[in-house]
Amino acid sequence: MSDVVPDLRTIQIFYWTAALGSFSAAAKRLNTTQPAVSHRIAALERAFGLTLINRLPRSLSLTPKGHELMGYAERILRLHGEMVGAITAPASRSGSLRLGVSETIVHTWLTAFIDVMGRTYPGVAIDLAVDVSPAMREALLRRDLDLAFLVGPVTTPKLVNVSLGQFATAWIASPGLVTATGPIGLAELTRHPIITFPPNTTPYAQLRDLLIQADLPPPRLYTSASLSAIIRMAIEGTGIGAMPADAVLPEIERGQLRVLDASVGLPAVGFVAAYENAPDNRLSAAAAEIARSVATDWFAMKRDHGPP
Repeated sequence: MSDVVPDLRTIQIFYWTAALGSFSAAAKRLNTTQPAVSHRIAALERAFGLTLINRLPRSLSLTPKGHELMGYAERILRLHGEMVGAITAPASRSGSLRLGVSETIVHTWLTAFIDVMGRTYPGVAIDLAVDVSPAMREALLRRDLDLAFLVGPVTTPKLVNVSLGQFATAWIASPGLVTATGPIGLAELTRHPIITFPPNTTPYAQLRDLLIQADLPPPRLYTSASLSAIIRMAIEGTGIGAMPADAVLPEIERGQLRVLDASVGLPAVGFVAAYENAPDNRLSAAAAEIARSVATDWFAMKRDHGPP
């Protein structure tokens, strides 16, 4: 057998075929056809003179040599990505970034992030989707999103987590609904309906655990996936909102809402930028670092200015 030097495209095709376990999935990922992927893999196997992938009726599996090549392929693709990132000017990058965002981020520092991304990567379009964190996590795993700002960390080795800081959660109400100024007990708070996020979210689970531990009569819980809807209901006096205070700073400053002095606090909620742990995911990794920097600056500015 003569020396074999597969080109970068062939290495990329082999990596994604092995990672996704499917010729068709690799073809979709790489914007090519299934026959083209099959041809590249077959040619690679002929060049090496051995079988790299076992073709099973409903799936693919790697041979021992295929597993060995997979390790080299990932290292090559990561090194190539580092080289391109170091040498190529960000302004020359084009394409799109499918970005999922929690509404808490929308109400705080998202516009600053988009501004920095636009100046750093003017050729990259951002396709924005606002959703709850569990739905975004599943979208990342399905590869329907490239990057998401969501409640985390997300505990799976398939995703990289970059910390974006923590938001304090508070009891927030219309000044006309709760007039007490001293510390308010949980029993008094739960005389009103409590408005929060849907049952499949971390804030809801934290609130539920707090209420269970307090051994109080179950309150009326109104839930919504839309933070804007929660804010509107709180302003109109429908109930007390359990939400990040930072997301309603304008409403607090205008006197539409106030943070209640409650004797029982709510846990803070941490956010991360999450993206697929793949060797060629350079844009998502770079955007996550921009998000980390923007979030750090936003929290620093908030500390400097103090509460409203």
